[in-house]
Amino acid sequence: MPVVLGPLTPADAAECARLEALLFPGDDPWSADAFRSELHAGHPYVAARAGGRLVGYAGIALLPAPAFGRDPAEAEVHTIGVDPMVQGHGVGRRLLRALLDRADAIEAVTFLEVRTDNVPALALYRSEGFEVVGTRRRYYASGADAHTMRRPAVPTAATRPHDPR
Repeated sequence: MPVVLGPLTPADAAECARLEALLFPGDDPWSADAFRSELHAGHPYVAARAGGRLVGYAGIALLPAPAFGRDPAEAEVHTIGVDPMVQGHGVGRRLLRALLDRADAIEAVTFLEVRTDNVPALALYRSEGFEVVGTRRRYYASGADAHTMRRPAVPTAATRPHDPR
C-alpha cells in the first residue's frame, strides 16, 4: 500500500501517542497533549499515512537566522516515529527528508538527539549528512545515552556561489 506524506493534525495526536508508547517505552514517550502542544506552537509536523491510517510522524522546530547577525538559522528535529509494521521500507527516510527540506529552505544547521544504541536511526542520520558532535549521558528517562548529531546548512540556489563555467 502506498504511503502518502501530509500535514500532521491535532486529530492525529492520540495515534501519535499510541505509536510513541510502542516505539519508545521507558524513554518518557510523548503524550497526545505534547503533540497537540507542538502543533499549536506552529512547529512543522509531517504525517505518513497508508490507506488513511497514520503509520509515521515527524516534527522539527525552526529558528530563522537573525536579521543582522552572522549566526546561521537553526533547526532541531524533535521526533520521528514509524510504525513497526512499515519500518524498513523508507518511510523514516521520507519523513526525515520532508523535515530537512524545511530546514534547507532557511539554510539551517540541523540538530537532533538519538539513542546511542539505535543503530538503524544512526545509519539513517549519517546517510543524510549528520555527524555525531557530542554525547548526552543519561539523556532519556530510561537512563540511556543520546548522541547529539549535527547536519550543516545546505545553501539554496539563491545563495550558492555562481559557477561561471
